[in-house]
Amino acid sequence: MSEPYEWDEATWRGRVNQVRAGKSLLPKAWPGGARCAVALSFDSDHETNELRDGGESPARLSWGEFGARRGIPRIRKVLDRFGAKASFFVPAVSALLHPEEQKSLAEDGHEIALHGWIHERNAQVPADKERELMLRSADTLEKLTGTRPVGMRTPSWDYSDVTLKIARELGLVYDSSLFADDDPYEILDNGERTGIVELPVEWIRDDAVYFMMNRFGAQRPYTPPTDVLDIFRREFDGAYEEGGMFLLTMHPHITGYRSRIFILEELLSHITSKGDCWIATHADIARYCATEAGLKE
Repeated sequence: MSEPYEWDEATWRGRVNQVRAGKSLLPKAWPGGARCAVALSFDSDHETNELRDGGESPARLSWGEFGARRGIPRIRKVLDRFGAKASFFVPAVSALLHPEEQKSLAEDGHEIALHGWIHERNAQVPADKERELMLRSADTLEKLTGTRPVGMRTPSWDYSDVTLKIARELGLVYDSSLFADDDPYEILDNGERTGIVELPVEWIRDDAVYFMMNRFGAQRPYTPPTDVLDIFRREFDGAYEEGGMFLLTMHPHITGYRSRIFILEELLSHITSKGDCWIATHADIARYCATEAGLKE
């Protein structure tokens, strides 16, 4: 393989164009005259963070269990208080370990969406195995909740060479793994329109980057919870000012603690105080954008 500085134009353009942002799908208006759309998401990784790496540490598995045992109930209490519906991205193994959680969330009007099988690093999985795992995950979530998932967030927040092809095969309405914009856009596959809505993520709108801890490594929480709230609030305020979308990613085993759950509470208090924000699931926002843009599911 030649060095990147030796690539011809066809090579570097080919890499860039493999998965690319197409036209913006930011609608001219949000439902009900809302100024801003708010997409709250929770990656319910639970025990799979340890299982993914072949780990068997009871302590680290119990950290994941905390997400289901304490994190999810606290999060649900806050969401219920504000009447907010959210999207929960759930590895299939997490769903199988906690089936009643998924069923109950779905019954309450929240969305259960794809997040891999065992939180595998999908971009490092062989192509045929990635396809098999994604299809098996979709079947599992459908069996547990009664609804076929219409969206995904890849476990690695990245694509392999075949991820987009598999998403198209599954007929997904949206993805939420890429970074090319603040607002929704259509994903292009080697320049070809896919009809798939991208609801872009961003690490600065993710609680994990501020609070992750590795006892035997250098990773330590370095940002006070009040500062994280300030960052999230400023991101929302920017989206509100521009009339765009504010998408937030949180984890039950990270935000679900007594000293951190206030971040979600105060953020939702700030958002709802505006009086003209549409808080909706990722699926509802993606479908609305697709309909307004004339995309086909």
